[in-house]
Amino acid sequence: MPPVQIRIESHTRPPTLPRASWHSRANTVVLAWAALAVLALLFGEGLGLPRWLPVHLFLLGAVTNAIVTWTEHFSVALLRMAQPTARMQSVRLAVLNAGIAALIAGAVALSTTSGGVPVLGTALAGAAVVAGTVAWHTGWLVVRARSAMGGRFAHVTRWYTAAGLFLVVAAVPGAVMLFGSVSSRTHEQLIAAHAHAALLGWVGLAVIGTLFTLWPTLLRTRVAEGSEKTAHRTLLPAALGLAATVAGLAHGWRWAAVAGVLVYAAAFAAATAPLVRVALRRRPHTAASWTVLAAQVWFAVALVADAAVISLVPAHEVYTVLRPYVPVFLVGFTGQILLGSLTFLLPVVLGGGPERLIRNSGLVEKWWPARLAVLNTALLLTLLPGVAGTLAWVAVAASVLAFVVLAATAVIRSGHLPRPSATAMGATAGAAATALALMLALSGGGTSEGVEPTGRTRTVEVSLGAMTISPGTVSLDPGDSLVLEVVNNDSQPHDLRMGNGVQTPLLSPGEEAVLEVGVVTGPLEGWCTVMGHRAAGMTMNVVTTGDDVALADAGGTEAGGADAGGEEHGGHAAHGDTSGGIDPGGEWSEGWEPFEAALEPAPGGEVHEVEIVVTESESEVAPGVRQPVWTFGGTVPGPVLRGKLGDVFEITLVNDGTMGHSIDFHAGSLAPDEPMRTIAPGEELTYRFHADMAGAWLYHCSTMPMSHHLGNGMYGAVVVDPPDLPEVDREYLLVQGELYLGEPGGAEQVEKIAAAEPDAWVFNGSANGYGHAPLTAEVDERVRVWVVAAGPSSGTAFHIVGARFDTVYKEGNYLLRPEDPGGSQALDLAPAQGGFVETVFPEAGTYPFVDHDFRHAENGAHGYFEVEDR
Repeated sequence: MPPVQIRIESHTRPPTLPRASWHSRANTVVLAWAALAVLALLFGEGLGLPRWLPVHLFLLGAVTNAIVTWTEHFSVALLRMAQPTARMQSVRLAVLNAGIAALIAGAVALSTTSGGVPVLGTALAGAAVVAGTVAWHTGWLVVRARSAMGGRFAHVTRWYTAAGLFLVVAAVPGAVMLFGSVSSRTHEQLIAAHAHAALLGWVGLAVIGTLFTLWPTLLRTRVAEGSEKTAHRTLLPAALGLAATVAGLAHGWRWAAVAGVLVYAAAFAAATAPLVRVALRRRPHTAASWTVLAAQVWFAVALVADAAVISLVPAHEVYTVLRPYVPVFLVGFTGQILLGSLTFLLPVVLGGGPERLIRNSGLVEKWWPARLAVLNTALLLTLLPGVAGTLAWVAVAASVLAFVVLAATAVIRSGHLPRPSATAMGATAGAAATALALMLALSGGGTSEGVEPTGRTRTVEVSLGAMTISPGTVSLDPGDSLVLEVVNNDSQPHDLRMGNGVQTPLLSPGEEAVLEVGVVTGPLEGWCTVMGHRAAGMTMNVVTTGDDVALADAGGTEAGGADAGGEEHGGHAAHGDTSGGIDPGGEWSEGWEPFEAALEPAPGGEVHEVEIVVTESESEVAPGVRQPVWTFGGTVPGPVLRGKLGDVFEITLVNDGTMGHSIDFHAGSLAPDEPMRTIAPGEELTYRFHADMAGAWLYHCSTMPMSHHLGNGMYGAVVVDPPDLPEVDREYLLVQGELYLGEPGGAEQVEKIAAAEPDAWVFNGSANGYGHAPLTAEVDERVRVWVVAAGPSSGTAFHIVGARFDTVYKEGNYLLRPEDPGGSQALDLAPAQGGFVETVFPEAGTYPFVDHDFRHAENGAHGYFEVEDR
């Protein structure tokens, strides 16, 4: 019998552990989400995707998958818990990622498309699935830990349980922001609470709990004595401190948030003490240990900075201050923890024997000193402005992407690619369909066939702030080009994206940008892409009309054309139809007279004692339209106060209304606690302020919600003359406000105020009141018009058709004087700003005056000057 020859091929795989296939599948998902985050960082803005997308792809996608996978792994290994079934692991993985995909896709759609109930439902359902899956995972750990051996590592699951609870906590403000039905201030408080619960809770607590055992393993040394006791003692303070921080930020309780973050930081410092002792005994010497050490340093620095910011600024400004640094923290701490852990753990779980372990370790650690140096140096440079910061982010992305490629190569070479299951394929198909729908939605807007460009260009000033975009509607002829001059007048960052894909950068408070929308051939929507802001009402609409839109361009910039708002269209401005049931061209009741706009000179004396009585009455606010109003002194606006620099105003406020009211004079500077407090019906207070700065100042009720009190008429003006103010022939005062019809405080009116959608805009409390009773002047008289923008949500661009201004005074400063060679066409005022303009009418006639935001003009903010010969 011939000898039997047994041939063993050199490529035969060594035996591997059963868990290798599962961890390969799970880590492939982590790497895929990380790669998507990098791609979104590099190309997302060019594709019109929201700026928060890379953060959430990384944190929700890569980090959440990693935490769920590895917290299970460490709990099973350290507590000798029963291994979950392969089916349970696969189902949990599929459900979790389907939820993440739905949440991100829905939130992106809310930020970049027309949204709607189905899109909101998708996002909310995704959020519920993610939170529910993490809760399921956390509950499984708790139940299995009770029946496991426990011992010296029992603390691990306690930290993981606390982390899971904070993920569920973070989901609550996140869901509220998706609805968007909160004020700007509350939104910023919620996003700060959401970020802290997610980053310091879900990520931070899971990482700290893992480091008690992972850190000594990375250094290849034993766990420090007393680590178990430290872990037990520091968890409760960390969790309670973070809970206080989250609650404090969400509700605006500043000092609760400060105390909470300090307790959390102290707990972190105590928890790292045994880790420091281990590092002193055995210093970092591998790619994994150095990367994890860098992450811990970033976390410590971030905690110090976070505590400083929370201590120094109000809760609603915390995230605005921290926003530019969140991505840096996310990569510096969270990203490097993930990279360091995978560098060590991935080769281990891929298995294959010592030779394969060494080969895979060498692969994922390739060029690690250079990658680590580039990553951390570039992260610091991302804080630089302009091109330097952008290039630094490219370097960060390249460093992370290099690891992703090396790790993916190790998985592929190990032969443990995830096998497609029906569940996974279904989730993938659903995500692909959602992505396709988003791509289709992102591709359209404002285009139609058969419309030729007109060659005209309309330029519109757009203000972002208070969860509104003003103007809310812009009208122009089909084929006109549109240019938007966008300014952020809010205390938090905003941007503006149009439905055809053009978008401004993220604008910090006070920043401006010019957005060239291009030729508009059909309806087009615009919105702020910051998460939750669109749902909160930050939208605008561009509509195309026929010949009747000529007035809407009455002062717009037309290529090669003149101001179209002269005599030809002036009458149209004063008598155009409006929405919301207001017809400024209708008939006023017999005997009705508008608020007296003529302004008397400042009275003598240095102390002005004034009593202002709050009343709740009814007024004719538009032709034939009567509306309940809340007033100071029985009129809208309230009494006009005037004085000189150095005068003292002593105001007695008497509340004759049926609810609490208050008053806030912008002309004074003093602590608001007492003089601006809300007083109950029947009470009174004395408000004394020193008029030491000149200007046209707003006063208003400051009882919350302030928008409701201003929207119902509770505002007025204080004029403090500048030094050496020249005498003129006539002076008028116009306070522009918004009119919201309906029962004050009723659901219908509240909805309109929250959406910043007034029924009309008014000068001195009435829509087209000065069209019915024009202001008067004579030829060659110098006329001074003081203007104050009361809002609550929109400003004004005051313009007199047929006249030019040779004097412009705005917010305490002369912008133009008669001796200057130039002239001015409009006085632009944001809400709560004031000033005056002067003009000399050259000939007799009727001169319309308007807010040159023509949605406002066509809906009530207009009137006439009747000018006669001397």
